[in-house]
Amino acid sequence: MASGAKVVLEDIPSLDLMTELLQRMKCASKPDKRLILIGPPGSGKGTQSPMIKDEYCLCHLATGDMLRAAVAAKTPLGIKAKEAMDKGDLVSDDLVVGIIDEAIKRPSCQKGFILDGFPRTAIQAEKLDEMLAKQGTKIDKVLNFAIDDAILEERITGRWIHPPSGRTYHTKFAPPKVPGIDDVSGEPLIQRKDDTAEVLKSRLESFHRQTEPVIDYYAKKGVVAQLHAEKPPNEVTIQVQKALS
Repeated sequence: MASGAKVVLEDIPSLDLMTELLQRMKCASKPDKRLILIGPPGSGKGTQSPMIKDEYCLCHLATGDMLRAAVAAKTPLGIKAKEAMDKGDLVSDDLVVGIIDEAIKRPSCQKGFILDGFPRTAIQAEKLDEMLAKQGTKIDKVLNFAIDDAILEERITGRWIHPPSGRTYHTKFAPPKVPGIDDVSGEPLIQRKDDTAEVLKSRLESFHRQTEPVIDYYAKKGVVAQLHAEKPPNEVTIQVQKALS
């Protein structure tokens, strides 16, 4: 916790303290888990991740958010990261691994963590493993949200939104009564730039190019669980629970 943001325990409502204590007692009996989630945009990773976090008492580490937090908190690593960003350089792998190393020492990461968005290359995976080995731990499971590109394309390019209300539609799964028109207001629907086929195609190409070596690296260690991410969310949850049991 950054200095200046110190929480005084006596000022925290009793109910919050009790809830936190009960949560920690419940968590104490859970086995430690260190997980990596890999999946393309639209694979449902974001839906499953909060459930996994709560069920197994893990902390969720999104490297982008952590970098921003380290920069804002002006930690020694954050200052180095800011220097790189200001120059327009990529933040080095060692720095990112250092920031993960700092983060997993927090009480909320005591039972383990979910890493999302890292490692993106086999070299990053090796550096992460070296750092964990120094602490006497390792990655327990890599959940691969495997899904056919064609299914993803249908899922994502079919999405249309009504920005003023936030209502979302899908041409196949939840179509509006009149194509291209919001049911309630009668106003036109739009498609997000990221949801077009061209953008998705390039995102998927770079995703496969980057992550396949990472999946191969962990497959050799025998820790990859292949999930059928095209199934409905509740079925994917059951697959996740089986993979982690």
